[in-house]
Amino acid sequence: MSESLVVSASGIRGIVGRGLTPDIAARYGAAFASHVAATDPDSGVVLLGRDSRVSGPALLDAVASGVRAVGLDVCDLGIVATPTGLMAVADDEDAVGGLLVTASHNPAEWNGLKLVSREGRFVTPAAGRDIQRRFEEGVEYAGPWDIGARTSREGATRAHLSRILELPIVDRGRIRARGFHVALDCVRGAGGLILPELLQRLGCRVSGLDLEPDGRFPRPPEPLPANLGRLSELVVATGADVGFAADPDVDRLALVDETARPVGEDWTLALAVELVASREPGPVVTNLSASRSIQDAAERVGVPLYRTPVAEANVVARMLESGATIGGEGNGGVIYPGLHMTRDASLAAALILQFLTESGCTLGQIVDERASYRIVKRTVPREGLGIEETIAAISAAAPRGTERDVQDGIRLDWPDGSWIHARPSGTEPIFRIMAEARGDELAHRRADWVDGLVRGAG
Repeated sequence: MSESLVVSASGIRGIVGRGLTPDIAARYGAAFASHVAATDPDSGVVLLGRDSRVSGPALLDAVASGVRAVGLDVCDLGIVATPTGLMAVADDEDAVGGLLVTASHNPAEWNGLKLVSREGRFVTPAAGRDIQRRFEEGVEYAGPWDIGARTSREGATRAHLSRILELPIVDRGRIRARGFHVALDCVRGAGGLILPELLQRLGCRVSGLDLEPDGRFPRPPEPLPANLGRLSELVVATGADVGFAADPDVDRLALVDETARPVGEDWTLALAVELVASREPGPVVTNLSASRSIQDAAERVGVPLYRTPVAEANVVARMLESGATIGGEGNGGVIYPGLHMTRDASLAAALILQFLTESGCTLGQIVDERASYRIVKRTVPREGLGIEETIAAISAAAPRGTERDVQDGIRLDWPDGSWIHARPSGTEPIFRIMAEARGDELAHRRADWVDGLVRGAG
C-alpha cells in the first residue's frame, strides 16, 4: 500500500492520484462489500454519498463499481453532509451500510472514504481491521449475472433538516423571535446545501460566504481560528450577531462572536453540553484532546465527563456504554443521541442558537464570563518518528505530580489545570501536539516542552 494512504478508525484518506486512486477506491469498495456480505445475513443496498470535492464524482464511481462487483446494490445520495449520509443509512431498512467519499477537513488535494455500519455509525475498529485485511488479501467477485445494481435518490438532506427542526430541545418559535443575523462560511463544501436553509427556517437572516458546493476551497478548509479571517470580516461588515463556519463535510462547526473574534472550536461542544445536560442530565463524553472548557461545562450542570481516544467511533462507543446525553469532540463536533450518533454541524448550529436565545446574551459575553483558556496546536511530520519511543520519552520526562493517560498517545495533566496531549494523527502523516492553560505564556511553554521532546525523539 502507498505510504501516502492514511488508514484510520473510520476509513482511509490520501492525496488523489498518489495515495488514493480510482483503483484503490474500487478495491476498498469491494473489501467493504465483502465484509458486509460475510457478516450481515440480510441482502440489501449500500448507500453512497460524497462531499463537494472536485475528485469526488470519479472516486464515487470507482467505489460503486467495487461494491457492485462483489454483488451488492448501491444507491447514490449525491452531495450530502457526512451526518446526512449516516442518518440516511440508519433510517433505511434496506441499507446494510454506507460509503462516503470525503476527506473531511483535509486540503483540496485529498479525498477519502468513510465506512458506515448499517446502524448509521462509523464501523467499529474490529470491522475496520477486517475490511483492511480483505483489501490487502483480495476478495471474491460476483459472476456476470450477479453484479449489483446502481440507483440514485434525492431527499436525504430534506429529511435531515426536518429531523433537526422537530427536536424538542430546539424551540423554533423562540429562536425565530430573536431574529438572529448569522454570517455563514461553508468553504464551498457540502454545508451550502443544508446550513443556509436550516438557518432561514429558524428565522435567521443569513450573510453567506462561499456557499457554492463546488469543492474549490478558497482557504485551508479546517475551521481553525487562523483560517476564519474572511468570516470575521463578514461579521464586521454585516453587523452579524454570530458567525458560523463548517468544514467541507459538515460535521464540525466553529464560532465567531459578534466582535469578529474566533472563539475556538471547543466552545461549540462546551455550550451544547451546558444546554443539553441541563435539560437531560447524564454523562458527557469527549476525547483526550478536548478543552477543559467542556469539562467546566459538565461540572457547571453537575454531570460526569468521560474521555476517550480521539476518533468519533471511540466517543460514540463510550456514549452508548455510559448512556451519555451529549458528547462529541473538541474540534467543533457535537453528537446528540436525541438526533443520531454522529458529529453534526447543522445540529450544532441549532443548539448554539437555542443557547443564545435562552441566555439572552451575545456569544462574546457568554465566553467572557466563563473561564478562559489558551489552547495551542502544533504538528510535527511523522516521518522518522518512532511512535512508541516518542511517547515513552514524553512519559519519562513528565514532571512529578502530573497525571498520565496513555489511551491515545499520551496526555499529561498538571495540578494547575494545564495539560498537553501528544499523539499520531489518524488522518494525516503528522504527530499532533496540543497544550492548554489559563494563560498564553504557560500554554506556549507547555507546547514548547512537548514539541522539543517529540522532535528530539525523531
